[in-house]
Amino acid sequence: MAGGPRPKVSVIVPHYRDLARLDRCLAALGAQTYPKDDFEVVVADNASPEGEAAVAAAIAGRARLVTVADKGAGLARNGGVVAARGELLAFTDADCLPDPAWLAAGTAALSGADVVGGRMQVLVDDPAAPTPVEAFEVVFAFDNEHYVKRLGFTVTANLFCSKAVFGQVGGFRIGVSEDLEWSRRATAAGLRLAYAPDALVGHPARRTWAELIAKWQRINSETYGLSAGRPVRALRWLVRSGLMPLSAVAHTPRALGSRKLATAGQRWAALGVLYRHRFWRMVDAVRVLTTSGDA
Repeated sequence: MAGGPRPKVSVIVPHYRDLARLDRCLAALGAQTYPKDDFEVVVADNASPEGEAAVAAAIAGRARLVTVADKGAGLARNGGVVAARGELLAFTDADCLPDPAWLAAGTAALSGADVVGGRMQVLVDDPAAPTPVEAFEVVFAFDNEHYVKRLGFTVTANLFCSKAVFGQVGGFRIGVSEDLEWSRRATAAGLRLAYAPDALVGHPARRTWAELIAKWQRINSETYGLSAGRPVRALRWLVRSGLMPLSAVAHTPRALGSRKLATAGQRWAALGVLYRHRFWRMVDAVRVLTTSGDA
């Protein structure tokens, strides 16, 4: 991008009934080092029950508001892309806090790739005293470097591409793990995926067991949805899920040796949630199979 005009960027922010966090996200986007005249923010509201006027009041002129009635964050993102005026697209979520250099770093990385995923940081309310679930999330959640480099996908909370690339890949789908499924389509088309460590986005940790399980019930169902129509999918799912407790054993050193947590007590708390979570995922596999009709 050096030597030529700076590309215009559209930041797409899906939103649903989270006005306080949307306000903080827009404040963070307003502090970007990327020139303000060269990017816009599009808030794609998923018909929040507070009403369009309340969402517009929270935005307070800092973004364009698009209302997307079809439910689902992926469909909201798609609606935001339709309204986008920029040649480049940057995706984040309404509960996220992009670093001031996020846009500049992410768009710069597109000079060597077609799709870019940036670094994620898990945020806690009180870093000195995280809840056990927060401690678990700090160690294990949103490892986007691993996702990009080892698993071949990027989270949608920190994703960059051109509008032309998005048109080539197509929109996000619902009922599946949308970031994984979209990235798979992109790489299957021969598009290059890269990691940008300086494109940093903060994402709040889940605080309670109920919040964590609500997240993983959705992820489990969506991940299973990716195998729809494939032979022996139920058997493979059960085998994979049955190995979850063993994965906790494998990840024990990561929890107890993490430098992201300040004390041994926090590390042991994270470890306890790890084991509880992996056993729960094994049991939840039965729910997924039952609701899918494959059991």
